[in-house]
Amino acid sequence: MLRFGLSILLAVVAANSLRAESPAEQKVLDAIKSPELSVVHLWAPWCSNCQAELRSGGWLKMVKDNPQVKFYFVSVWNDGEDGRAMLQKFQIADQPNVVLLADPGPRKGENKIRQFAVMPLSWIPTTWIYKGGNLRYALNYGEVRFPVLQQFLEDSKSEWSHKDEPAIGSQ
Repeated sequence: MLRFGLSILLAVVAANSLRAESPAEQKVLDAIKSPELSVVHLWAPWCSNCQAELRSGGWLKMVKDNPQVKFYFVSVWNDGEDGRAMLQKFQIADQPNVVLLADPGPRKGENKIRQFAVMPLSWIPTTWIYKGGNLRYALNYGEVRFPVLQQFLEDSKSEWSHKDEPAIGSQ
């Protein structure tokens, strides 16, 4: 019985590890390795929280104020559509530092994706900041406050270390 249970567990682990990344996911995985800052924004045109972020003008200002940052707008849970029309309406789609991608879908109900680029995905909008392959910040549950996002970008630019600080209790 133990052998049977172990066989099932190994089969489940193997099936999950064989999950192929979508072209959008592979592009993001490659892009976030850049030494520059990358912002991955998971969204959908039908999502009211995503719409509110766009209407506020925050994303357009963020993209324009940070030309050195690459922004990846990845439409998820949207039947493979990238949402270009909505992003064009808000003047985001044609910015030089913006890349539009779409998860291929259709993925609704129990079949919708639950992770993207090896990160859990349970809510949109979701926004991640990467530098040099390292996740610096993850905003996983709802609308972004753009001054906070700008501060996270500023903080992510710095290189910091604790190597010159005294150890706790060494004083």
